[in-house]
Amino acid sequence: MASVLASKMGLNSLRRKQAKTFSVTVVTMDADLEFSCKLKWKGKDLFELVCRTLGLRETWFFGLRYDVKDTVAWLKMDKKVLDHDMPKEEPIVFHFLAKFYPENVEDELVQDITQHLFFLQVKTSILEEEIYCPPEASVLLASYAIHAKYGDYDPNVHKPGFLSQEELLPKRVINLYQMTAEMWEERITVCYAEHRGRTRDEAEMEYLKIAQDLEMYGVNYFSIRNKKGTSLLLGVDALGLHIYDPSNKLTPKISFPWNEIRNISYSDKEFAIKPLDKRADVFKFNSSKLRVNKLILQLCIGNHDLFMRRRRVDSLEVQQMKMQAREEKARKQMERRRLEREKQLREEAERARDELERRLIQLQDEAHMANEALLRSEETADLLAEKAQIAEEEAKLLAQKAAEAGQEMRRIKVTAIRTEEEKRLMEQKMLEAEMLALKMAEESERRANEADQLKQDLQEARESERKAKNKLLEITSKSAYSPVPLSANALPPDGPNFNFSMENLSFDFKDTDMKRLSMEIEKEKVEYMEKSKHLQEQLNELKTEIESLKLKDRETPLDILHNENTEKGTSKQKTETCRCMSCQPSHSRRVISLRSFF
Repeated sequence: MASVLASKMGLNSLRRKQAKTFSVTVVTMDADLEFSCKLKWKGKDLFELVCRTLGLRETWFFGLRYDVKDTVAWLKMDKKVLDHDMPKEEPIVFHFLAKFYPENVEDELVQDITQHLFFLQVKTSILEEEIYCPPEASVLLASYAIHAKYGDYDPNVHKPGFLSQEELLPKRVINLYQMTAEMWEERITVCYAEHRGRTRDEAEMEYLKIAQDLEMYGVNYFSIRNKKGTSLLLGVDALGLHIYDPSNKLTPKISFPWNEIRNISYSDKEFAIKPLDKRADVFKFNSSKLRVNKLILQLCIGNHDLFMRRRRVDSLEVQQMKMQAREEKARKQMERRRLEREKQLREEAERARDELERRLIQLQDEAHMANEALLRSEETADLLAEKAQIAEEEAKLLAQKAAEAGQEMRRIKVTAIRTEEEKRLMEQKMLEAEMLALKMAEESERRANEADQLKQDLQEARESERKAKNKLLEITSKSAYSPVPLSANALPPDGPNFNFSMENLSFDFKDTDMKRLSMEIEKEKVEYMEKSKHLQEQLNELKTEIESLKLKDRETPLDILHNENTEKGTSKQKTETCRCMSCQPSHSRRVISLRSFF
């Protein structure tokens, strides 16, 4: 009995120990993380654990989202994890996502991990068509996504077909044109090749800078009704609140920038937006679901807090982060320059090696040709020596014949004592013999001259042979040369960094300071306009290239609305002319009079 009681107590103790924790799976855009959490943990404890694991310090943009029934909700930081109204089956699944979006990604995103998580989330939203993206911008964004994944374009590595397994464009864009996968890949590759020299972080930042100008970027949509019962869409983003027609998510009917909203009140499922202008009407709306109302209120509070925070002096933590980011960026740039310099020196060394190999092959060819010339000279010398010997023998034979002819002539003279007829005949024979002797003497002289000429040719051939041997010795004794080392170019010093605080401070500027500040501001605006103009020209060029293959009958309502906005000049790319932190955000949204709307 005692043993049974002890075993039961041990089992209950084990169960209590096991029940002190619960398992959680956090799905990020990069990977899935698994944690064992204590029962008493609040949302803040789990959120901070995830951020530490990822090495993320810009935590104010993100949150843990979970699915509940037919909607979504965000984990509250000050509430216990298990007290939330969500399925309790283990492991409990949360999605680590960006809850709030920056106004300007280039100015606000400091850490590389923050930028990378935003890049992955925005890319997924575009491919899943949660954010509308026109075809020409889709091609350009796809080229930056490929560059972020594969690095610089290399035609020897990135051959046709290397993008066949990649999901790069929204299906809506692919179905809109009579273009094969190879044609899309060709156009994306052309843009991809132009990004040479950028790092992965720079490619992701360029992607986000283009994506933030899309009309649906960073906007959370909710179905609402106004006090007349009309169905509308509420859009909440970093700039304010926007009211849309349900059939048009691109162009708001009316906008309430955060700096023009005096108060947002919520009671009994009804929201009231009170503008700063007290003469303007109060806009009231409601949603039928309590969870949606709470989510709208959370997003409004969070976006408004970030809106005000951007217009204050950065906290010490943010300043330190930005300083570290600048130092890290400078270090990476120096490392990148060093690697590029080493790559350049390596390429130069390879070119020098190739040149030496080419020169060696050339010298080997010259040596081979010299050997062949030497062999030919030796053969020629032997042939000339043989000819000279034959000529000498012929000259000796002719000299012998000439001597015999002389003896014959003397014999004829001695025996020419006969009759006059015989004498005449003898004289005639003697004359003929003299003629023959003269010819033989001339022939002998000619043969002797020919023999002398052959001897001279033999001497010249032997001289050529000697020169060929000297040249061969000279070629084989040559040593390879070494290239002149190149000195690295001096790196340009990094320019100073400045931080400005504009709240609760006063400055006594001189005229020269004001002029210099005005010139710097004007220079910044001109550079921004030039970059925007170049980007717009690139998008227009892409649009012109693929416009002829477009299928009009497959256009979606968003495509038609985007084209109409572009023709009217009311698209976000044309209305947003400046993203300076000092500018009011109301210029980026078209605000219509409240009285005309009501």
